[in-house]
Amino acid sequence: MVRDRDRLYREAIQQLAPALARVAAGYEADREVRRDLLQEMHAALWHSLSLFDGRCALKTWTWRVAHNVGAAHLGKHRTRFVELEELPVEHDLEGNLDRSRALARLTELVHALKAADRQLLLLYLEGLDAVSIAEVTGLSSSNVATRVHRLKAALARRFQEGARHG
Repeated sequence: MVRDRDRLYREAIQQLAPALARVAAGYEADREVRRDLLQEMHAALWHSLSLFDGRCALKTWTWRVAHNVGAAHLGKHRTRFVELEELPVEHDLEGNLDRSRALARLTELVHALKAADRQLLLLYLEGLDAVSIAEVTGLSSSNVATRVHRLKAALARRFQEGARHG
């Protein structure tokens, strides 16, 4: 049993470790706290795999666990904005500054979303389709598609409003 759990855990992490780190960053801005959150996600995933019965894909199971841990984290901690980490160094300093400002604004807008909306958007940004997101969240795929479309439109509108006023 433990051997199966270890094998499943290694398989899930091999596929999704970088994505889990990005999801943790979507839920937590502070680097130290984010590191703890990521560890919580890994521990919860490993423990949960004793209950994994294969009725959904391992990838879907992993996303469910990660987002449940992230949502619980939001309930315990106040939201903070992500500090942008090392941007690629280029010779175009003005372009880098514009890109940095745009990323900071977009990150701020994502962090201002309600937890459920943020979860949908983070899954979408990780490349999951509406059917996969529906499996993770328990919503219908049509509801997911509609909400993601509305979230993208709202974020684009808010982003443009900020650009006009900034």
